[in-house]
Amino acid sequence: MTTITAAVARVHKAPLSLEQLQLDDIRDNEVRVKMVATGVCHTDFIVRDGVYPTPLPAVLGHEGAGIVEAVGKAVTRVKAGDHVVMSAAYCTHCTECLAGQMAYCENLFTQDFGGRRDDGSTALSAQDGTVVSSHFFGQSAFSTHANVVESSVVQVDPAAPLETLAPLGCGMQTGAGSVLNELRPPAGSSFAVSGAGAVGLAAIMAARVAGCTTIVAIDVHDSRLELAKELGATHTVNGRDADVADELMRITGGRGVYNILDTTGIPGVLAPLVGALSIRGTLALVGAAAPGTEAPFEIGQSLVKGWTFKTIVQGSSVPQLFIPRLVELYEQGRFPLDKLIQHYKFDDINTAFADSASGVTVKPVVVF
Repeated sequence: MTTITAAVARVHKAPLSLEQLQLDDIRDNEVRVKMVATGVCHTDFIVRDGVYPTPLPAVLGHEGAGIVEAVGKAVTRVKAGDHVVMSAAYCTHCTECLAGQMAYCENLFTQDFGGRRDDGSTALSAQDGTVVSSHFFGQSAFSTHANVVESSVVQVDPAAPLETLAPLGCGMQTGAGSVLNELRPPAGSSFAVSGAGAVGLAAIMAARVAGCTTIVAIDVHDSRLELAKELGATHTVNGRDADVADELMRITGGRGVYNILDTTGIPGVLAPLVGALSIRGTLALVGAAAPGTEAPFEIGQSLVKGWTFKTIVQGSSVPQLFIPRLVELYEQGRFPLDKLIQHYKFDDINTAFADSASGVTVKPVVVF
């Protein structure tokens, strides 16, 4: 057992509490990581607030970055001293994992939201011995140290700053991967993203990498729209001031947008975007919504467009392959994610949550 400090979610919709916890010994398929930094993501919010059913008390955090201290007997991917970014866990043995589609693991909810190892144990306990859920996304990174499953670990260039790379594990990977892995827009095509938060801005940077020549950012915060321009957007639309679908059609000369990515998960934002699609266009959703949320689509006049609607998880990425590519793009100055990041001390993690919720900060990163 090792004593660590962790931010614990004990009550839904309440601030996290910094506590001393006991971390057990690593299992054969686990890696002990000393955390350097951890991003704060929207998924942390919805679990803290009870939208997704991870049992509380729990240590959340799923955009961890740190240095490997020890590895289990069955671990072959990394060794002590390696710099790593952590991503979502996957079971490695289901049909989708075997097909290289880890983002769509058949056991995703158990692996990432269950709060337990496969054998039902948890790595964490409070000082009084009560159980605390661990292994959130295979990691539970809101802690000074974590026992992380090997499938969550991605080795990265030790020369790159971990306090910058941390958000690649979820939000940045989701936005960039949705473009580069799933939508794969042709060079010279049009692309729009609804929601210019961390995921949406990562998608804009990726659309520029892919060679899109019309890149539209949609948001209600002018400051984020200005940042989107800096990162590659050719046009911006403030959804409070304009009819978004009409503006997208105007920008594209009436042709419509070839690929639109919605990061909000808000039905009233998502559904009207169908009207701005080009013929054979695609509308994709990555925004997490509460179970049971529905969005109505117009199917009469849009039938002749032959359009596609799809959902995307984790940017359809194989993290061990895709994250190092994003690191290379960052190092070349082609994926400047540092422009989105604001750093916070671990003691100020609840301020990081509040600043993210209010829109003050695009991507908070807690530094240990």
